[in-house]
Amino acid sequence: MDANWLKRMRIGVALRALRELIDNPEDTPRVFEVVRALGRPALERGLRRFRTTVLRDRVDLIDTLRDRESLAAMPAGTLGRTYYDFIYGESLSADGLVAASTEQGVEAYDFTDPDLKRFGERMRDQHDLWHTVTQYGRDPFGELCLLAFTYAQTKNRGIGLIVVAGAFRAMRHLGPGSLKAVWHAYRAGRHASWLPGEDWAANLRLPIDEVRSQLAITPPAEYRQVLATVQAAAA
Repeated sequence: MDANWLKRMRIGVALRALRELIDNPEDTPRVFEVVRALGRPALERGLRRFRTTVLRDRVDLIDTLRDRESLAAMPAGTLGRTYYDFIYGESLSADGLVAASTEQGVEAYDFTDPDLKRFGERMRDQHDLWHTVTQYGRDPFGELCLLAFTYAQTKNRGIGLIVVAGAFRAMRHLGPGSLKAVWHAYRAGRHASWLPGEDWAANLRLPIDEVRSQLAITPPAEYRQVLATVQAAAA
């Protein structure tokens, strides 16, 4: 472990942003603040692993995900078409997270390594692809479960802090089953292949069930059970 990791963290920034995020769980820019304040060591570790994979192609993932015409033309059942339906069916866009990550007041990484900058942006841009393959929804609890999955993949301490705070909040509002669902999301992230290094441009053309099988991702039964319980109680 890098002995200087603590020096590179901005704990005060993270705690302030976390308090604001707890008050408003849908405040996406605050997520980026927490992650950036505590996550640089994880990002650097990820880059070292990533250098041996698709970094060689020099293609930015965001450009692929912005190509709405190509995604819409992909056959039904492919990852690309499923991603397209997921994103544009909810009136989103591939640039939504870009905008949130660059909102005024969100402190940016001070990148000196262009590869680290590309990797950080690629991690951001994969988020909705991960929603698509894991089947965690964009509801607040689905976002929390996906963050638990993401923490298992990246060991980003900022994401871990959000997950811990969010899990206790979810338990108060959704019951103890929510903790089980978050734990299973974390376990699923540990079991799955390393998603940051995937060739998503190639995967988009494949049947989504085949992609999920290759990545060792199974349906999120516990998350769905929590949603079903909440919906039944509301009815």
